[in-house]
Amino acid sequence: MLNALEVFTVVVVGVMVGVEFSVAFVINRILDALPEDSGQLGRSHGGRMLGAVMPVWYIGSLALVAIWAVAGRHRPGAVLVVIAGALLILSVIMSLLLLVPINNRGKTWTPENRPADWKEQMNRWERYHYARVAVIIAAFALLAAALT
Repeated sequence: MLNALEVFTVVVVGVMVGVEFSVAFVINRILDALPEDSGQLGRSHGGRMLGAVMPVWYIGSLALVAIWAVAGRHRPGAVLVVIAGALLILSVIMSLLLLVPINNRGKTWTPENRPADWKEQMNRWERYHYARVAVIIAAFALLAAALT
């Protein structure tokens, strides 16, 4: 049963990493290349959609890692799982303190009501997002290594 939990956890965290990686390096580049206000409208929509889904995914991933850490505490790789859990906690803290406030503003913007510095705010969000992606990739790698 523990093996199934381990594999399931790695898959859930891995897919989350894939989504966040795609946002950082694919979706945002596509949105930036759209004409006129389309990119900003797409970011607002994405902020609403992913803003609703990702908190559940992050907390769910963290819960799975915590269960794995407790259930597998006597197995090889347990330290890697605990470190991965700490990194996922860091990613949640980063999200709450750095990314969510910008996202909450951005998801309400339209071409008519967005602030003059909206692009600077999006650039700041992207920089924080790159750092968060690095953190969750590290967590994913540790979880994958703990499978062996």
